[in-house]
Amino acid sequence: QVQLVESGGGLVQTGGSLRLSCVASLRTFVAYTMAWFRQAPGKEREFVALITRSDRTDNNTIVADSVQGRFTISIDNADNTLYLQMNGLKPEDTAVYICAAGSIPSTTPRSYWFWGPGTQVAVSS
Repeated sequence: QVQLVESGGGLVQTGGSLRLSCVASLRTFVAYTMAWFRQAPGKEREFVALITRSDRTDNNTIVADSVQGRFTISIDNADNTLYLQMNGLKPEDTAVYICAAGSIPSTTPRSYWFWGPGTQVAVSS
């Protein structure tokens, strides 16, 4: 069983930055694909970014077109922590941001087995 806990959300103005964190309890953390999704009120869960590794030296990432160039996903093996650095935030980025863990690099939510409760990000205009 994997437990995921996000933190770092908050209220920022347009153009601001936030750094989200997701701590994973899984001992074999390095074997999983980790991802960030987001969900705004009344909308479907949307893929944001993922990071996956086939070994300890290979970090592959995929980032959604809507956040390309503004958001960066990274991982710290020593702390079992996933990060999402968000720069140039826009009002349309407002959503609950949710961390997920799975075994394949997929942009669809159903491919992920474990989910955190999420952290709220609000961007004011």
